Amino acid sequence: MRLRHIEVFHAIMQVGTISGAAQVLHISQPAVTKVLQHCELQLGMPLFERVRGKLYPKPEAHRLFAETEKLNRDLQGIRRLAASLKGRAVETIRLVSTPTIAISVLPQAMTQWRKEFPTTRCELATHHTSEIVNTLRLGEADLALSLQDPRHPGIVAEPLAQGVMTVLAPTGTWRADEEGKPLSAEGLTGELIGHTDNDPLGELVVAACEAQGLHPVFRTVVQTYQIARSLVEAGGGMAVVDPFTAASALSSRVQRRPLEPAIPIQLYLLTAGHSPLSHGARQLADSIASAARACLEKGIA
Repeated sequence: MRLRHIEVFHAIMQVGTISGAAQVLHISQPAVTKVLQHCELQLGMPLFERVRGKLYPKPEAHRLFAETEKLNRDLQGIRRLAASLKGRAVETIRLVSTPTIAISVLPQAMTQWRKEFPTTRCELATHHTSEIVNTLRLGEADLALSLQDPRHPGIVAEPLAQGVMTVLAPTGTWRADEEGKPLSAEGLTGELIGHTDNDPLGELVVAACEAQGLHPVFRTVVQTYQIARSLVEAGGGMAVVDPFTAASALSSRVQRRPLEPAIPIQLYLLTAGHSPLSHGARQLADSIASAARACLEKGIA
């Protein structure tokens, strides 16, 4: 099958008709019919049943569609890359971040950076780290922020700031002189808010507890650190979160203590190894590093 065959076949499978595929592809119906006929001729078998002008995919078409779906996603990525390259006449900095950093660090960083770059366009998006790697590789972002080093051969990870996993508890949980002092796993009592099983930082916390012979029970499990923080602020229990989320929690509603033994957490600037940063992007990265360190200092104070 040629790429044109795959494109037409995929469109027909998605919309179910020749006319619909023609509209999606912005070509004529006869052109769609001709490409499909040529595709089936090359394959040596029909892919659809024709009944009263309607197309019904055969089992072979469904199996083929599952494979061409992967290629179609790659083609869309290439088109987006080409479009983004075309649109770079006016500098646009494209930043993608994990939700945690986007909420806790980026607002202050962007505010400071804007003072020096008032007219530069900046596009912000949030993704999880696995998606961020693909976004950088496809050239859909210039720089990214994550609490994980993806250890990918095509991605450069630059440390910007470091803190430690921190226990959040509703105000009044500990005495005033205890706040800020390290807390061992034995101190994780009452209603514990945990993270999903595939969360890397959550796995570090569970491993640290098990190393001390403890097996924490989480009756409430959340997908993001921000939700855990909000639950603690509302008095819903105790949670162990990253240092940036902990620092951005409302001091009037929570108390903070670093988990012991300490679990270091690094904020990384991620870039594609083949794409050096522009001056504006580099300055934005520096503003992010400064804001991240200021956020951690606020959390300690």
